Amino acid sequence: MEQYLYKNHKKLRYGYTTGSCAAAAAKAAAWMLLSEETVRFVDLMTPKGILLHLEILDAVRTKESVRCAVQKDGGDDPDVTNGIRIYAEVSFAKDQKNKEDPSYNPDSPKDLIRIDGGKGVGRVTKPGLEQPVGAAAINQVPRRMIYENVREICVRFGYTGSMDVQISIPEGEALAKKTFNPRLGIQGGISVLGTSGIVEPMSEQALIDTIRVEIRQKLAAGMEYLLLVPGNYGLEFLEHYGHGLCLEDAVKCSNFIGEALDAAVEFGAKGVLLVGHIGKLVKLAGGIMNTHSHHADARMELLTVHAALLGAPTALLTQMMECVTTDDALACLKEAGLTKGVMERLMERMEYYVNQRVQNRLELGVLTFSKVYGILGQTKKVPELADKIAGQRGQE
Repeated sequence: MEQYLYKNHKKLRYGYTTGSCAAAAAKAAAWMLLSEETVRFVDLMTPKGILLHLEILDAVRTKESVRCAVQKDGGDDPDVTNGIRIYAEVSFAKDQKNKEDPSYNPDSPKDLIRIDGGKGVGRVTKPGLEQPVGAAAINQVPRRMIYENVREICVRFGYTGSMDVQISIPEGEALAKKTFNPRLGIQGGISVLGTSGIVEPMSEQALIDTIRVEIRQKLAAGMEYLLLVPGNYGLEFLEHYGHGLCLEDAVKCSNFIGEALDAAVEFGAKGVLLVGHIGKLVKLAGGIMNTHSHHADARMELLTVHAALLGAPTALLTQMMECVTTDDALACLKEAGLTKGVMERLMERMEYYVNQRVQNRLELGVLTFSKVYGILGQTKKVPELADKIAGQRGQE
């Protein structure tokens, strides 16, 4: 693609999704099967309204089927699937599948076009995902794109019979180890994804979508209380915290604390325990729910203002404002004997803003720590929520 956007003062090129590749390959395969012509390129209109002109590769033809591929182009997005080939094999159907078969496509009228996944396309093994257990991990929008494009070719050539479409990704099983799929219960390959058909470089939405999926999945598996951690520091901390918590309990929400809390409310959680490093969670005390430094920082400002409200001298406040890390600022507070007081004030504000975000619709606990100083503060419901989270594991 030669379309661009500007982000963080950089010119970045758009790409197209695995779903667009699958749909284009399926369209070309159906075309070659019904016309007995060779197709070198196909045009594909994406849900975003951008028309793609895609090259068709590796075409193999038999009397009953055609298999071909489209190469994924992720643009300037750091995508592990960039450059891989997505294959579609379209064949004349030899039998009728029933609604209990996981490859049954409820969006296909009379089940005329049946879509399934082959080698390298993951299989859903846990409830709570967009596709049911047992189905190929081909999401709803890509399924519809595949169906509509194959159907378009059937109408063009006057074909009224049934067709089977199988999507495969030879490199998918190896690539899946670099994705969230194993954690989400998608086994054997990667997912065929994309709600717009277009990859927006450095987009936050794909990560937010993954967080939402994991939250929904944990709730569908029977959990009612969720454990959220922003990153690896939180995961490492859980290994030593106790209360029966473990890494498998946690949803890693990155900087998107607000969006994770929104999803917890939306999908019906009863409570959330948020555990994170002070460098991230101190921002919550200022109502900052996206903790990436591009959105806001204010770490030193928040630590310093609460020290000031406790009467810290100007020289100490100046020293704190010049600190680079929260641990440096905490060292200043410790020397002045102000750590406990400042942290009590910060925990109160964190709890206030988190409750504001969820409109008091969840039981909430916040625990923050430092790798240098250990646990720094926690709200009153933390021990209770930790026990509830650990206790529900055996009920999943």
